[in-house]
Amino acid sequence: MPTKVRLFWGLLGFISIAFHLGLIFSGLVPNLISRPLHMALALPWALVFIARTPLQRVSGIILTLAGGAATVWVAFNQSALSDQYGFLSGDFQLVLAITLLVTVLEMARRSIGWPLPVVAALALAYGLFGQHIPGEFGHPGTPLNSFLGTLTIAEGGLWGSLTAVSVNIVAIFVIFGAVLNAGEAGQGFMNVAAAAAGRLKGGAAKVSVIASALFGSISGSASANVASTGAITLPTMTRLGYPKALAGAVEAVASSGGQIMPPLMGAGAFVMVELTGTPYTGIMAAALLPALLYFIAVWIGIDGFSTRYELRGLSAEERPSAQDVLITSAFFMVPFSVLLWGIFIGDFTPQYAACLAILAGVLLLPFDARLKLDVRRTAERVLDACISAGSQIAMIGAIILCASIVIGVLGITGLGVKITSVILSGSGGMLWPALLLTALACLILGMEVPTTAAYVICVSVAGPALISLGLEPLLAHLFVFWFALLSTITPPVCGAVFIAAGIVGENWLKVAIFAMALGLGLYLIPLGMVANRDLVALADAPLSALFAMLKVGVGIALISNGVITPKVWFLRAGLVVAGGVVVFAPVSI
Repeated sequence: MPTKVRLFWGLLGFISIAFHLGLIFSGLVPNLISRPLHMALALPWALVFIARTPLQRVSGIILTLAGGAATVWVAFNQSALSDQYGFLSGDFQLVLAITLLVTVLEMARRSIGWPLPVVAALALAYGLFGQHIPGEFGHPGTPLNSFLGTLTIAEGGLWGSLTAVSVNIVAIFVIFGAVLNAGEAGQGFMNVAAAAAGRLKGGAAKVSVIASALFGSISGSASANVASTGAITLPTMTRLGYPKALAGAVEAVASSGGQIMPPLMGAGAFVMVELTGTPYTGIMAAALLPALLYFIAVWIGIDGFSTRYELRGLSAEERPSAQDVLITSAFFMVPFSVLLWGIFIGDFTPQYAACLAILAGVLLLPFDARLKLDVRRTAERVLDACISAGSQIAMIGAIILCASIVIGVLGITGLGVKITSVILSGSGGMLWPALLLTALACLILGMEVPTTAAYVICVSVAGPALISLGLEPLLAHLFVFWFALLSTITPPVCGAVFIAAGIVGENWLKVAIFAMALGLGLYLIPLGMVANRDLVALADAPLSALFAMLKVGVGIALISNGVITPKVWFLRAGLVVAGGVVVFAPVSI
């Protein structure tokens, strides 16, 4: 990218950063100002920055201008619009509403492809024409000006609670991640992982697990995690004689776990805060033990494959020195410590604590791994952080705005309630069949829709059914969120697997088979959480939670050994059955 172009996008990224950080310190800003301006700042990134052809660039500029004008008009007229109660007045507002919806659909399409915009478009079509559908899935109909107005000029639809999460929380942590990634934090992750696990059996794979868990906790994207940490770990594993399919699977599975690993969990944790009303610290406490179990299960699977393929660890020459580990670890430990101190000790909001952590990360940007200063390198890092933050805020914003259309239509038409009733009737009023139906829906939707969007849509329609059948709200949300993540490693659409397979030059299906074996925890732990509900009760009953973790961990270890370890078939079957009994047996303290 030419220097002048980089500077232009860096300036736009800086403006986006300044806007979102400014909201934290500016007091109460009306929602119909902050949320439309959030979309306005995302438009050039989603429509122009990623354009690949002159036609895309020109059309992107036109849509950016049109959508930007519409969002700014909403922001400047928020006071008057609040008196309309979501009812469009006149042809101008009708055109404005259509412009906003079309722009959001195109933002999402360019950012993540067709599937989510198609789902949103179908939802809009249902809202407009669903009154003509016979039977229980029809709806009485809503006047056009009311339907479109509720979605575009009221604090629902595009400007609802989901967008609030993107504006006020997700954007701040995206900035945090961008600042860390621009500096030496990534190398720090790798050095710590190599020092901790490099010498062990299957050490290179275990380095990948630790590094991906650390990196993924701030990136929130399995694909981005594979592309970044995988660029280092995958060549190392193949050089040490790991089968290419196994190497790709290790990175895909480890990277997928970043989205369930506290303290950040990508955007999902913050959306969960909004939807459940549970404090952020409560979400982290509930998610911690299941996430640890996931990585323990992956670790056990690596041990099994290491035995099968006689995989060695890293040599002393391949491991970083103690000095390198100590210095580079500070580049992520200091900001993370500031973040956790602010949340748990300082009693600040997560957003304010993240601002302090961002400041700590910025202060470390001038230093390299040798603690040397370089002004030119610092300027490049600041520019990288601005561009990365601007583009990622826009991508997540596009996803959430598009998902907000779906959620808005579900609320206006009552379709969510009808789907809930179908789940209840299809399950015969029993919890476990309802869980399996929900898991299948999450898997299917997640195949083509990003994890956060799949989680939001699935929990909106299935969550009430699971709760009515006796599942605690937070547990229901965690269950859906975990299963929305399955598509990262489960064929036929498995984004993390595709990227890892491409890097190692292996058939993606072979990588997927290994990934599903290593990622057994992703399929079993959500079910284990329901069978052992103390597992998510760390804050309220720590001893019971730890016992549940031990119980589920032993069961998954048995199942993993049965699936992976080369034994005679009846021993393997016995281990799987025994593991299932341990996981699901109703034993607690």
